[in-house]
Order: sequence, then C-alpha cells, then structure tokens
Amino acid sequence: MSDSRTSIHVTDSAIVKRNLRSVPYVEIFGDRLMGVVSSKSDFRRMYISFVEAGTTSYNCSTNNNRPCGGLRGGPCKHIKSLLDEAVKQYGGERVARSLQLAGDPASIKRGADVLRHISGGKHQEKASAAFTRFLNYLRYVELPTSTAPTPEMTWFVNG
Repeated sequence: MSDSRTSIHVTDSAIVKRNLRSVPYVEIFGDRLMGVVSSKSDFRRMYISFVEAGTTSYNCSTNNNRPCGGLRGGPCKHIKSLLDEAVKQYGGERVARSLQLAGDPASIKRGADVLRHISGGKHQEKASAAFTRFLNYLRYVELPTSTAPTPEMTWFVNG
C-alpha cells in the first residue's frame, strides 16, 4: 500500500536493512531479477547480474560487458549477493513467484534458498539495459525533498 502524502512504498514483508554499498540496485523487471553489484576488489567496477524467470538461466558481467571470472559452472558470488538483497528488498515469496520457482514460495527466506532452485546455465547477454536504468534512477537521489509520490523510486526504499 502507499500513502498519498509520501513517495515511500510500503511492502507487506518486514523491511530488512539492505547493503546498498554491496548491491546498490535490484529490480524485478520483465522476465528476470537483475541488479548492479559492486566489486569487492575494485570500487570502480560494477557487475550487472541477472537470473531469468522460468529457466533460471543467469549471467554476470561488468558494466562494460566483460564476463565475470566467477562464472565457472554455476552462479558467481555477485549473483549470490544479488539474490540475498532481492529477498531483503522484495521478500522471498515475491522473488520465488517472479522467478517461477517450483515449490512453496513461502519457504524462500534467504538468497541461498533461491540459489538451490537455480538449475539453468549461463546465458550470455549484454548488460547495458539494466545499468542504464540504474544510472537513470540515480538522478532521483539528487531531487529536492518532496511529499509528492515518485513511483520510480520504490526500489530505493531501505527501511
């Protein structure tokens, strides 16, 4: 539900503080869960990671489309971080439904629970669309404070 006096979107799940330094952006968009994950070794490098709904195929690459070195036969640590933050932001049930995972959506409490359902393989694809949306949303951070709704900012709610 939303309050018409504020631009904050209230979710049904309990709000858990997200790690915006590690995963500044998570979205459920189209037929996938995707986001931007910071590199732990180089603060200037960002990774774009995604998991597709239904197939649970995944990919991870840098913002300039270099493949992630951690994709060796399974999801890398960036995808694992993305799943953890997605469950914090959206709740396990919504993530499970969005990715069309088999089983009881209520059983998803952590990113590791989602990871157990990933049976797809690496699916190479350019990362520019998600990264461009992330950069576009960053411009909202510098907007003056307002009580008017800003629906595009619901992903940024941090509790």
